[in-house]
Amino acid sequence: MSSYVFDISKPIALGSDHAGIDYKKEVIHWLESKGYTVKDFGTYNTDSVDYPDFAHPTASSVENGEAAFGILFCGSANGVAMTANKHANIRAGLCWLTEVAELTRLHNNANMICVPARFVTLNLAKEMIEKFMTTAFEGGRHQNRVNKIACS
Repeated sequence: MSSYVFDISKPIALGSDHAGIDYKKEVIHWLESKGYTVKDFGTYNTDSVDYPDFAHPTASSVENGEAAFGILFCGSANGVAMTANKHANIRAGLCWLTEVAELTRLHNNANMICVPARFVTLNLAKEMIEKFMTTAFEGGRHQNRVNKIACS
């Protein structure tokens, strides 16, 4: 396993809508082949669904400390990111480049990555997830900014 910055004793939470299910299935297989435990919050087929029905339970598992971090997939990843970010202490970053995935961890201490399945290749999705999983929060000047994200 790579240099993992999250608590690997906990599963990785994954969720998707119908547009992201194929990527989710492939990423689950990829993560399991690397020895990680995953928790799949659905959807489980390509029938049209409402993304909040799957983004909320995925985010809740991260919010409640049941999962190490979360990965969400949908067509643009905007909907799942907006939904996940309604949860307290969730910092879900929409990523389309490996460098963006790295910065969401370095500067924002993100605990969920949102992948736009219609706009990135599966290989890029895996690269972004790997970078996200292995990049530590930089802290320092960024900690004060992260402390100001929550509304409470």
